Amino acid sequence: MTGDDLALVAAASTGDAAAFDALVRRHTAKLYRVALRIVGDPADAEDVVQEAWVSAWRSLAQFRGEAAPTTWLYRVVTNAALAHLRRRKPTVPLEPEGQAGAALTDAGPTPEQAALRREKVDAALHAISLLEPSQRVPLVLRELEGMSYEEVAAVLEVSVPALRSRLHRARVALLAKLEELR
Repeated sequence: MTGDDLALVAAASTGDAAAFDALVRRHTAKLYRVALRIVGDPADAEDVVQEAWVSAWRSLAQFRGEAAPTTWLYRVVTNAALAHLRRRKPTVPLEPEGQAGAALTDAGPTPEQAALRREKVDAALHAISLLEPSQRVPLVLRELEGMSYEEVAAVLEVSVPALRSRLHRARVALLAKLEELR
């Protein structure tokens, strides 16, 4: 987030709807991507992002600037996604399709290599979707969103060593899920 974003947060916290709208336009795509990878359904992810923005608007006055505004927004959307998962009935995740993993692929030199790569990405995304939310969230933020350990720890409100431990357990569980799916 840039200094402009800090200014937008400050302006929005005083009730400036245009500043808040600028934040929404600037960050919705990133927040949607995180929500989609946590909840696994495009329609649910849209609902989660909507809830997150409503929550962010309501709590702007409490933003103290102790963390970067992006960290705060990731925390808001992660909390909204986890709340959504707690509210909904357990379901079997659908097989990955469409654009959920599109950003992760880079086509190989041949169609066969591209198809094989796509299958591997789909299998990994499917396995991630089968993990418990407490394991899925850190993996999504660190491995798929590319956030630093410090940023993920701030979003999850845990220490970096605790995050490293969670990520280790999540990676072990992911490998087990991938083995199950073979």
